Amino acid sequence: QVQLVESGGGLVQPGGSLRLACATSGNIYRFWRMAWHRQAPGQQHELVAGIIRGGSADYADSVQSRFAISRDSINNTVYLQMNSLKPDDTAVYYCSAYRSFASTGDYWGRGTQVTVSS
Repeated sequence: QVQLVESGGGLVQPGGSLRLACATSGNIYRFWRMAWHRQAPGQQHELVAGIIRGGSADYADSVQSRFAISRDSINNTVYLQMNSLKPDDTAVYYCSAYRSFASTGDYWGRGTQVTVSS
């Protein structure tokens, strides 16, 4: 049974930073890709950032140069460093694991709320 548990969300002022963590049960390298998604109320689900087994990362245009995805293979944890946060970044952030390149997300965490507000 694969478990993904997100943490690190909270309330932050515009311009601030947060680091989200996704703890996985087992070796993260068994997955082809790990990713972060988000969904704001009334908005579509959005893929924010992903990192594949080989280490290449990709980002949504809306977060490029502000967010950075990384991984810790010793602790089997994936991180999302979020800088220069904006109110539009307010959403529930979900971690996901992909078994193959054809997947759109096979395993999901329950999410962590990020609120950017003054």
